[in-house]
Amino acid sequence: MIIQAIAFWIFAVVAVISGVLVVANRNPVYSVLFLILTFFNAAGLFVLMGAEFLAMMLVVVYVGAVAVLFLFVVMMLDINFVALRQGFVRYLPIGAVIGVILVAELVFIFGGWVAPTATSGVLGAPTPALEQASNTKALGQLLYTQYFYLFQAAGMVLLVAMIGAIVLTHRERAGVKRQRIATQLERNASSVEIKNVPTGSGV
Repeated sequence: MIIQAIAFWIFAVVAVISGVLVVANRNPVYSVLFLILTFFNAAGLFVLMGAEFLAMMLVVVYVGAVAVLFLFVVMMLDINFVALRQGFVRYLPIGAVIGVILVAELVFIFGGWVAPTATSGVLGAPTPALEQASNTKALGQLLYTQYFYLFQAAGMVLLVAMIGAIVLTHRERAGVKRQRIATQLERNASSVEIKNVPTGSGV
């Protein structure tokens, strides 16, 4: 029990610190690396809760695909971050208003929060119909029965995001050379000029 408590505090503290560094860091590459660290610590917390399937999915999907994709995109794109920061002062009032609203909402939430007493054991207990099921089976039964419509709505949001990413990637931009297979196949021998270059003379 003591080892589990120590592991919980280590995972929780590192996850909170790395989460703050994701937002506070100015270098986007470091932010993505701290995001990956946050995912790993969140997966450790899931393992402590007995949700090993969620921990595995968090590592495989988010760390192995999403976070690494973010890292590659940030490293490959030539983004001028100095130009992006030039509009910071202009949008500072709007950001300050939004920040005050978020802080007020957090104050209202934590101000009205009451620690559970008699219901703590009930909230932590599994559903009676799923007590004998494995972790993966219980999660699947909940997702495809009680939360089926929300699950499908989340899938539609991801589908729209995927279509938007494809449209933005394949948009026509001036000055960008693209390989056109149809144009290459339409070429014939008359469009090719053969030159006899003597050895050692160069082109």
